[in-house]
Parts: sequence; C-alpha cells; structure tokens
Amino acid sequence: MNPFDLKPMKIDDSIMNWKEMYPCSYNKCDVNPYTKTRIILMNGTEFEANSFSHQFSRHCNDNDLRREIALTRRIEQQQQKKIQDLKPINENILETTISYEQLAVDLTARLAQNEPDEYVKKALDFALLEDFDHLYRYSDLLEMEYKILPEKLVGRYTEIMPGRPTISHHRHPFDSIRRHINKDASLITKLNINIITAAEQQTMNYYMNIGGFYTSDLGRRLYQEIGMVEEEHVSQYESLKNTNETWLERLLMHEYTECYLYYSCLNDETDPYIKKIWEMFFEFEVAHLHKACELLNKYENKEWQEVIPNGEFPKLLLLGPNMEYVRNILKNTVNCTAVREEYASVNELPMDFDFFKYQEIVNNNVCCVPSHNVIEQYICKNGIDYRFEVAPNPIIKLQDRMCDNVCVGREPLC
Repeated sequence: MNPFDLKPMKIDDSIMNWKEMYPCSYNKCDVNPYTKTRIILMNGTEFEANSFSHQFSRHCNDNDLRREIALTRRIEQQQQKKIQDLKPINENILETTISYEQLAVDLTARLAQNEPDEYVKKALDFALLEDFDHLYRYSDLLEMEYKILPEKLVGRYTEIMPGRPTISHHRHPFDSIRRHINKDASLITKLNINIITAAEQQTMNYYMNIGGFYTSDLGRRLYQEIGMVEEEHVSQYESLKNTNETWLERLLMHEYTECYLYYSCLNDETDPYIKKIWEMFFEFEVAHLHKACELLNKYENKEWQEVIPNGEFPKLLLLGPNMEYVRNILKNTVNCTAVREEYASVNELPMDFDFFKYQEIVNNNVCCVPSHNVIEQYICKNGIDYRFEVAPNPIIKLQDRMCDNVCVGREPLC
C-alpha cells in the first residue's frame, strides 16, 4: 500500500456535523482488549497531530500557510473527539488506565521486535520493562479498590507481574536524553519513533490531568509518581527524533504516520463498527497527506520523495500478545538504568553517580513511595500481591509475592 498513489478526497468533504462526530461506545464487558488499545493509540496519535500543528502555526509567519494547516487541524480535532468517545461512560478511570498500560507494553514490544536500529531498539526495550511494572502497580490498585480482575481487562494476553520496580525508574533528567537519528534512518525507524513518542505523550498527559480526579489519596499519589516516569519516557523518545527536518517535512511525516496507523488498525480490527471508523479516517488522512505534499512543493520546492523515498508502507503494526519477548527482556536487562545517552547495569555505576544522588533525594524514605505503598497495602489486606502470570517471574528476587522488592534495578548487587 502506497498512500501517495491513492486519489484523495476533497478535504472539505471530511468535515463532520455533531451527529456524525458522536459515536456509539463499545460495550466494556465484551470488547476485545486490543480494540481498546487501538482506540487509545489513535486518540494519542490525533493528540500529537494537533499539538504539532499548533506548534507549527506558532512558528510560522505566513498566514496563508497557517490557514491551510488550521483546516487540517480542525478536521483532526473532530477525528480525535469521535475516537475518544468510543470509550463508554461506565468505564472508570482505573479501568481505562489498565488499557493504557497494556497498550504501552504490547505496542512497545511490537515496535522493538520490528526495529532495525539497535540503539532505538535499546530505548524501546528499556522503557518496556517500566511500563510493564506500571501495569502491575495499577492492577493491584484496581483489584484492591474496585474488586475488578485486571486479567479480564487485558484478556489474559498480557502478563501482570513485577517488571523493573517503579521505585527504580526515577533518574536524573540528564539521563533522559538520547542521540537523535539522522535523515537517512529507515522509514520503519522514523515511524516507530513517531508512534511511541505520541503514545507516551498521551499517557503522560492522561496521568497529569486525570490523577487529580481519582477518588483515593493512594491512587492520586500513584498517578503522580507514574506520571513523572512517563515524562522521562517522553523525553527519551522525543530526543531520538531527527532534529534537522523542516516544519513542512515534519508535517509530511506526521501525516504519513497517521495513514500508516489507520491502515494498520483497519487491517487488524475485529469490531465491524469501529473498523468502518478506521476506514473513514484513513481516507481523511490520505487527503491530509496529499495536502502536505502540496504545501511542501509550494513553499520549499520539494517533492515528497525527498522526505520519504519509498512511499510503500512497511510491515503493518498489528497488536497482540508478547509474553515471551517481555520475559526475555526482563530476564536480561532488569538491572539496567540510563547513563546519559547509553544504558548500563546499576552494578557498574560508581556510588557518586547522578542516579544514586537523585534516588536519595526522591526516594529518601522508601515507606513514602506510592508505587511501593500500593503493593504493601495489597499484601497487608490479602496476604500476597495480585498477579496474572503464566510461569514464575524470570527474576528470582521478584518472585516473592509477600514482599515488594525495592532494590532490583536500584541498588548495586541486589
């Protein structure tokens, strides 16, 4: 599939009225977990598109160009509104959060397995173990406060057990920056970075905004802590982006990414009603892509092939289980932390390194760390933590269900 070869619809024809914008929500009791994660993925993609478009407009002094991107942005705002309201009214904040974290785990694992750039793959694998642990912490909170089994929400497709413990995720900001890719990076690498940056940005924004609406102090504190980690993830992924592109080149890549994702969702979706939405929005995005080509040619005298030499979609992004892959990464990299642009085991770092200094400030009293408190309170009430695992945790020190480990990935020789 090459979206540049398709005949685009007229952009004005994709403007929706209020009735068209408001969809029928899915039934939370029988929806496929990956339908929910695709909805979250595309909601975040449209969030990112709108945020980028506004930043473009704020750095552009040509009002004719600003009007063109304003038209596309308005339509993408409508798309985002339709997607967000596919979530039903009776799905609570924490149930939605479980789907956010399932997406984070299975999306990151899928991207990592298809990533040809070893450096970018390391970044994906590194954050994967942290989102995996976030799923575990939120799951214990959900079962403890609502008596809802998270394993049912994830369809038993994604394991729920400790990853790299959340207490160890708090690093000095200097260690969140990565080397950026160059202009010659492969198309799939550029797509992967765009996709994961948008997904993590949405998660960070969700936790920033929704945490204050949660109904218990313990939950509010957990959203606060994990929201801070998500900011680290956004900083990591956005720093991988090529910094030498023009605004219009970036616009073209944004629109191509949206086309790729909607086409992937269209080919992966099992819900007939939602599949039609993905098909409609794919057609919208093809029109937006062709408009971006037109603007690139008009304002910079460039053809789209100078930005994307081969417009054929690479292997489509199809979401699904990744248990074996996650277990393998956990087994081999659980003790890793970030060291400026690289990664290293905490066992290899000098005790005066920034990681330990930052940990001493933020986690100076382990008894006050929210992610630790959630598990300890669950164990206090139930005797053991809540998990869904198909085999014992590959890390022996994370197998104990009667005690929350706070040293793995954080203290040398733990």
